[in-house]
Amino acid sequence: MKKSIAALGLSLLATLMPAHSESGIGWVSYPGGKGPGAGKHVVLLAGDEEYRSEEAMPMLAKILSQHLGFQCTVLFSTDPDSTINPNNGASLGKPEALDSADAIVTSLRFRKWSDEAMKHFDDAIQRGVPVVGIRTSTHSFQLPDTSAFKQYNSYGKNVLGEGWVNHWGKHKVEATRAIVEPGAVKDPILRGVSDVFVDSDVYEAYPPADAAILFRGQVLKGMNPTDEPAAYEKQRASDKQKQDINSPMMAIAWHREVKNSAGKTNKILCTTMGAATDLVNPGLRRMVINGVLWGVGIEIPKETDVTLVGDYQPNRYEFNGYKKGLKAADFELAK
Repeated sequence: MKKSIAALGLSLLATLMPAHSESGIGWVSYPGGKGPGAGKHVVLLAGDEEYRSEEAMPMLAKILSQHLGFQCTVLFSTDPDSTINPNNGASLGKPEALDSADAIVTSLRFRKWSDEAMKHFDDAIQRGVPVVGIRTSTHSFQLPDTSAFKQYNSYGKNVLGEGWVNHWGKHKVEATRAIVEPGAVKDPILRGVSDVFVDSDVYEAYPPADAAILFRGQVLKGMNPTDEPAAYEKQRASDKQKQDINSPMMAIAWHREVKNSAGKTNKILCTTMGAATDLVNPGLRRMVINGVLWGVGIEIPKETDVTLVGDYQPNRYEFNGYKKGLKAADFELAK
């Protein structure tokens, strides 16, 4: 009898206590729970050499998991000893996690994944899984000609809505103030989103006609939110014509719906903002997380909870600026 009571107590305790996060070589997973995202799985892909996606993606996953109830899995690029190395563009931990993805968030740059890894990603796209692509995701892949999926080298342009064109603002010199597109004021993805300032620069970008632009990027004279708008002429890389740097301003966030080759539709939110330091800004975090809710068809609340879970002090963006020696387990939830 005592054993039965003890067993019942342990079972009840396990029910009441939240599940812990788990990790393995190149991946960390956070449990879902109560919230609008309960029962849905978001896979976040960290894979860029410069903008510290290996720090930003776990932060977003913790918010999605702990505040909104999604099960979340973050996949990293690693070395053979399982330490995280964003420079290893051929690596992707646990790509099979994509097989159960209900939504994907990417922060990728020129990845060179194997055909096996690409097959999992392609299958998810063909299922019509929604995608939120941030910053360098416009140039996610640089696959060799021998790859069966080399068409994904144009994924940014064809799916997200733009590929790599050029830095428009001066890199690491001119920050960005997000200006709401007049027609997007009531867009649900911008619900509760305000005061978006980021310290990354504006990219030159020309989303297609079917894209609904949310924000345009005002190039600032410096790196502070109080700095004035920049004012000088610059030549566009697209057509070699000159224009004022802020007239017109470049699009920095948009959404669209794209029919894939399997006949399914992918809902896409793309933003050229999204360095790990950018995502300190709660307005940008809210837009990205609202994009996940929009993608999976969940009503976006008046103000989505994007409070940070645990400590988040990202490294400044730069090549080879990642924290050395980290493993996926270092991003687990605090016990």
